[in-house]
Amino acid sequence: MIYGFLDTPVGRLLLARDAAGVRRIHLPAERRPPRPAVGWERHDRAFDDVATQLVEYFDGHRRAFELPLAPEGTPFQLRVWNALLEIPYGETISYGELAARIGNRSASRAVGLANGSNPLPIVIPCHRVIGSNGKLTGYGGGLPIKQQLLTLERGDRRLL
Repeated sequence: MIYGFLDTPVGRLLLARDAAGVRRIHLPAERRPPRPAVGWERHDRAFDDVATQLVEYFDGHRRAFELPLAPEGTPFQLRVWNALLEIPYGETISYGELAARIGNRSASRAVGLANGSNPLPIVIPCHRVIGSNGKLTGYGGGLPIKQQLLTLERGDRRLL
């Protein structure tokens, strides 16, 4: 696995990939910078495609990512993450609606857990899932980052 860092408006991201594609994007958590796993090798230039597309996203010019993605998870998690990719830019849905989209209306809690385990936040847009009451709920990078991303996607402001 190779890794690199990218400074963004939501903090310093740790990016990781291998020959299969981008495997992880780690957001800063509770003001602590993300750290690579033991044995990973740093190659910042290997992430030029990811960096370019993320900069375009934060600048308000990119609505969909065109990257080779290779998230690892259970079959259920992969179904949830694939469903997240179908949520249009600038829109939000509830956990219950996401559960219905994967064919299991009663799985909203399991969907929430899978959503929270998303290894590729921003690119796989788990920030677009909100509570059934319309309120923001959990996000690995914290609710302020989730709000920033949703504000950006509503066109209220660019982040760069």
